[in-house]
Amino acid sequence: METQSAVSPEVRDRLLKAWRGEIEAGAVYELIAQRMDDERADILRRMSEAEGGHRRRLEARMSELGIPIPDPASVRLSPWLRAQARLAPIDRLLAAREAAEDDEVDDLYKRPTGDPGTDRLLREIRKEERSHSLAVEEMRQGPERHEPSPVAIPGAQARLDRILGRETWHQTGGSWISGAIYGANDGLAAVFGIVSGVSGATGGSSFVLTAGLAGAVASALSMATGAFLAERSEAEVAAANVEREREEIATHPEEEKEELSLFYQLKGIDPTTADELAERLAHEPDAMLKALAVEEFGAAEHPGNPVQASVAAGVSTGLGAFVPVIPFIFDTGTTAILLAAAISLVAHFLVGAAKSLVTLRTWWAAGLEMTLAGVIVGGATYAIGLAFPT
Repeated sequence: METQSAVSPEVRDRLLKAWRGEIEAGAVYELIAQRMDDERADILRRMSEAEGGHRRRLEARMSELGIPIPDPASVRLSPWLRAQARLAPIDRLLAAREAAEDDEVDDLYKRPTGDPGTDRLLREIRKEERSHSLAVEEMRQGPERHEPSPVAIPGAQARLDRILGRETWHQTGGSWISGAIYGANDGLAAVFGIVSGVSGATGGSSFVLTAGLAGAVASALSMATGAFLAERSEAEVAAANVEREREEIATHPEEEKEELSLFYQLKGIDPTTADELAERLAHEPDAMLKALAVEEFGAAEHPGNPVQASVAAGVSTGLGAFVPVIPFIFDTGTTAILLAAAISLVAHFLVGAAKSLVTLRTWWAAGLEMTLAGVIVGGATYAIGLAFPT
């Protein structure tokens, strides 16, 4: 065993950083997998297990070099990253993990450390990390993009495109969580503009309270109604898509079997086996319908709830819109104007930071951007109010 004093700081720091990265990546993959109920969850869990294998190999090398191995429990995901993994759109999470895998390959595993044994281990792990990046990229693409895999049967993509060319009715859905965050954003920004403008025009009179409350109620009702109609429309479109696919199976059974076979061929299955699988599913219309729906337009197993989306959007918009009005409930004039500006800008920062849960941006950068937007909106509307006094 090599003594710790003989190990260069570069080798020690690289191994420890890679060790922590493997633990964090495995935890993130597991959190994302918990939100899925299809084959992608199994893939992510296998990738999480692979990250654990990398960690053990890194630990073995650290033991050989005499580097103390920290307690794995000491490596924890930040509360913010954990919240993002539970709330952010899965496609964005996968995109972030793909980028993280690429960065990890370049930063940790590509550059030599000067220690032959460590460099050999890092090269081996680098190949596997690159395969993780490709696997995540493939999951992000999803069935709706119909991109052939490297082992796809030649000609399958062109034939599938010809079949799908006449099926132009596929649609996709959204998320009520992001709708709630953006509802708070819209309500806050809109009513802050109203309060600022009326304050400038009236010197912060009692009219500000009336205008602000009216704007808050109108914004909340508008967002609630819009979210309900949008979610119901998406559910109706999804149901219509399934019914259209059912009709396609009934009226063009041979073509639909060929279509399903081509999807399997794009996954690398040989034509004979793909045809046999499609033929077997054709004897079970419901199973064939489900398979085609998932492959063609990613039909959701759990469609959105219009009432839930409406309540989330309406309540969040109303809460955000109510913030700028609060000071005018208790006071008027310059004091109320300054308090309204202060609490509104703080609220802008908090809402901006909350948006990073779904956009995956840095929380403080998103918060500052939202605050700047609030300054611009509030300043512009207040100036307009001053220019047109009442």
